[in-house]
Amino acid sequence: MEHKQNDTSVLFLKKKEGRVYHCGSMTAIFKADENETANKYSISEWWLEPYSTGPGAHQHEANDEVFYGISGVTSVLVGETWLDIEPGDFLRIPAKTRHDFANNTSEKCAVLNFFIPGGFERNMPAIVKWFESNQP
Repeated sequence: MEHKQNDTSVLFLKKKEGRVYHCGSMTAIFKADENETANKYSISEWWLEPYSTGPGAHQHEANDEVFYGISGVTSVLVGETWLDIEPGDFLRIPAKTRHDFANNTSEKCAVLNFFIPGGFERNMPAIVKWFESNQP
């Protein structure tokens, strides 16, 4: 991961700028992560192609996640319930809560994700490799 700023730098990124990771039908764009935030949080956009699934149901033992709708309708599994997140909608998922996300529509969708505390981005190279090896 290439970092040009640290946690004392002003960070300004234009649309589509950041560290881009292609994960099958998902694309993650990390805007800020551990180096820029002193590991307090990471912020990323998650874009899903039409009619595509997310990463699969999972949970994080010590991390809260916040999702904020930025485009289209993203379906998010929280526990056993699916919620539709539209632009402007806010969702916080506490640590140890099973969750997933998907796009069940004919339009691309996206959410802004805050991962608290940071560090998730360390997993991205391995996640990209997994998706490359497990393409349908």
